[in-house]
Amino acid sequence: MPLLHFLPPLGAVLIWSGNMTINQLTVGAIAPSSIAFLRWLLALAVLTPFVAPVAWRHRATLCREWPRLAVLGLLGMGLWQGLAYVAAETTSATNMGILAAMVPLLTVLLSALILREPPSIGGIVGGLFALIGVALLLGSGNPLSLLDLEIASGDALMLVAATCYALYGVMLKRWSFDLPPWVLLYGQVICAVLILLPPYLLGPMTPVNLGNVGLILYAGIPASIVTTYLWMLAIRRIGASRASIFINLMPLFSAVIAMVALGERLAAYHVLGGALVLAGVIMAQTWTSPLRRSSLIPTDTSRRRP
Repeated sequence: MPLLHFLPPLGAVLIWSGNMTINQLTVGAIAPSSIAFLRWLLALAVLTPFVAPVAWRHRATLCREWPRLAVLGLLGMGLWQGLAYVAAETTSATNMGILAAMVPLLTVLLSALILREPPSIGGIVGGLFALIGVALLLGSGNPLSLLDLEIASGDALMLVAATCYALYGVMLKRWSFDLPPWVLLYGQVICAVLILLPPYLLGPMTPVNLGNVGLILYAGIPASIVTTYLWMLAIRRIGASRASIFINLMPLFSAVIAMVALGERLAAYHVLGGALVLAGVIMAQTWTSPLRRSSLIPTDTSRRRP
């Protein structure tokens, strides 16, 4: 498989790593219902001049596929990212990172249940390696210390959010849309805006000011438009299960961003944990043999020698 196929998931995860910090910065600056709606409203405003003319030519397909687009918009834009803002109010970034790292394994499980895809050896072994690396990174060198973390309602919300995003990737792979990628994204954004409008109107509507406009801009353009398009492209090229393994790189990328932007020092557990994460990703991309081959292959008995 060409290495260029791995650039979309890498780019998406890199932007998401920065958005983990944005999630924490929104606490106290803007209500979760406000930023969840405003980010996609901004994304819709940016996309409309460029995509609306093309979408109009595909209006018949969009009207026919709107129930599926609504499900994708709910899972991948409303619940995955909206719940993360709510979770940030009652849990730590460490907990959120751990639960976000569950997306690859949840995707493998859901792919086996929904798509009937047998999990690969690399997906299982690589996923476990990556999770160990993530635990080492988030536990500051002592994975057992994660057992002492307090359970908060935000943890449950992040688990639900991770499950929703894993399901989003699986359903995006299962459903075939006769639409260009940008039009497919545009249709999901429209549905997400409509779905998030009632919570925005019912919740505390935080006004846009100098303290939160930067958060909205980052969440609305790079973390919404760019990442969603890159992720859809990744799923089309390498599949939901293999693309989701790259999410395990989020803690590693976050550590590098903190080191460059905040001057944090690189510790030994960063190197070891990062190596395990990278090893897990490589295993998932190279060991693609199914864990168990089907034994129900029909044999041709019509041509037997006398």
